[in-house]
Amino acid sequence: MAWLAMGGDLLHDTIVFSTALIFAALGGVISERSGIVNIGIEGIMVMGAFVGAVVTFMLEPAPYAPWIGFFAAGIAGIIFSLPHALASITFKADQVISGVALNFLATGLAVYLTKVMFDGAGQTKTLTEVFTKWEIPFLSDIPFFGRALFQGYPTSYIAFILVAVVWFVLFKTAFGLRLRSVGEHPRAADTAGINVARTRYIAVMISGALAALGGATVALTTTSNFSHNTISGQGFIAIAAMIFGKWHPLGAMGAALFFGLAQSVKTLIQFFGWNIPVEFMYMLPYVVTILVLAGVVGKSSAPAAVGKPYETGSR
Repeated sequence: MAWLAMGGDLLHDTIVFSTALIFAALGGVISERSGIVNIGIEGIMVMGAFVGAVVTFMLEPAPYAPWIGFFAAGIAGIIFSLPHALASITFKADQVISGVALNFLATGLAVYLTKVMFDGAGQTKTLTEVFTKWEIPFLSDIPFFGRALFQGYPTSYIAFILVAVVWFVLFKTAFGLRLRSVGEHPRAADTAGINVARTRYIAVMISGALAALGGATVALTTTSNFSHNTISGQGFIAIAAMIFGKWHPLGAMGAALFFGLAQSVKTLIQFFGWNIPVEFMYMLPYVVTILVLAGVVGKSSAPAAVGKPYETGSR
């Protein structure tokens, strides 16, 4: 029974830790499928966590505050992704440099505004209204899988639903076909009458919304506040999940679950009482990310036109 309970806890924690990664990895898939590298996912997650926490705090003690904060973060992600879209698509700037600049801007701006709004404190006040776990009747009573799969945060359910939605949109709709075409062969798409720039703008904005929702998920579930280390590189792990998942929504979800497992194994280590410094346990997800990328890069193919600016009407 102890082993069964431990396994259930491990699976539950894996889903909790992977939820934010799924949101952000899906955002990366959409952006890069359109041909735009979005290294700025980390920064957009930071802004999502900041906006989600601040809006929720301002609306407390209203029970709907976390939902308003969550969706406000998505809107903020759209707005904050626009500078990257403008630089990459309109001005043909280097997409990696633009994304890195966005990361620096987001972290600096979020920490600065936090200090201004909370009397010089480096973090927001602890939120009293955050997402609570939903229990699905009857299903939550199933041994082992019940707690793991059917006693989760609403954001986890939303993330898994979005995996199906993004897959359907990308591979079963005309918009998805146009988006993939501008990421593979923008010249052919342009010749066929598809507005390459507009399609890429839409993709980057959707990417920003999803990444910001991932950041808000962290602030409104596991940390209950925002600080400079709320995201702590999860945006980069999400990018790794996107690559590991071969730019496919289902693959990205599977990779995000794998990285979520890497974060949750510290519970397993504590269960066995192994004398391992806690610093090593917190390093594990990042070490796993490096090892996975070292084995994957060169074996997976990105969209053909990703990272390449396109001049509308060029031949």
